[in-house]
Amino acid sequence: MLQKKICLLGAFSVGKTSLIQRYVNKLFSEKYLTTVGVKIDKKPIIVGSTSLNLMVWDIAGEDDFTNIRSAHLRGLSGYIVVIDGTRQNSFNVALALHERIKTELGEVAAVFALNKCDLKEHWVINHEQIRTLAQLGYPIIETSAKLDQGVEEMFMGLARQLVPENSEA
Repeated sequence: MLQKKICLLGAFSVGKTSLIQRYVNKLFSEKYLTTVGVKIDKKPIIVGSTSLNLMVWDIAGEDDFTNIRSAHLRGLSGYIVVIDGTRQNSFNVALALHERIKTELGEVAAVFALNKCDLKEHWVINHEQIRTLAQLGYPIIETSAKLDQGVEEMFMGLARQLVPENSEA
């Protein structure tokens, strides 16, 4: 069984923990819990004929005072950058994090999650910004942990990038 470390990255309060809880434990809570440091969950999945153990790292959100430690990124196979569609700053943080990963680790499997699509009428992220993300060449998936929308697709979209195409493991 292949084991792959993936990280969820983004600004504070974009929904990283909620997306992970929805995916790993099929749970959603309205209560906001700030992640301090890192929380690691494990999710066994199958991609094609390959058994995969996803080690899902929920890393505390990034802001002006807290930066993600390089040590947390070591051994990273892929990452999901979560953007809260209702908060403009989360888009800027997402682009900065993506650039940092590229600088430190080179090309790594990635997915952009436009989260909180259940609040789409309140989104401040515009079509031009979404086009900017699309030009980076990674999948963009609209998600809602609350409605369980796009969550499985987001994680499986990343997992498919981690498995060699002709793998029979």
